[in-house]
Amino acid sequence: MPTDSREGPEAVARAWERELPGAPTRSVATTWLTKAVAAELRKGREAVLRDLGIDAATLDLLSTLRRAGEPYVLTTRQLADRCLVSAGAISQRVARAELDGHVTRRAAPGRRVEVALTDAGHRLVERSASQVLAVDDLLSAGLSDAELNQLESLLGRWLGAMRGVAQDGRHGPGRRTGTASPTA
Repeated sequence: MPTDSREGPEAVARAWERELPGAPTRSVATTWLTKAVAAELRKGREAVLRDLGIDAATLDLLSTLRRAGEPYVLTTRQLADRCLVSAGAISQRVARAELDGHVTRRAAPGRRVEVALTDAGHRLVERSASQVLAVDDLLSAGLSDAELNQLESLLGRWLGAMRGVAQDGRHGPGRRTGTASPTA
């Protein structure tokens, strides 16, 4: 039976409980809400970025270089790590930004490649980042500073637990997730 595309997290959890009895549904509402919040943030940013004529991947690259501070240079490995993408993805981003005149690449010792922000890239990121940050702030206006701090803390703990699970290789059913060790 088809479901309403705008069903809430509780309805999703109840549907899985009905359709797959015994399946774990403890985190369905939290996961659903997290995805919904991420989608709204993405939509808000995309509208601003469309008006600015820049895509999210390019802004991520340029912002990462800008936040690094003067001289606004990072290696491709540093960029990939900080942008949370693969080496191949960062290579594509750098190639596009270089064609647009926003960055330059140069060889560095040890077979490394350094990427530097150009003046044009600097101007673009300054103009774009301010507007995107303003949208993020507007979309977060319904929460107090204390609530934002609490949410940040909880999301940080959740992310740390996820990374711990991934590193430990504990993914299967019956495994305790988010714990310090399998024996805890």
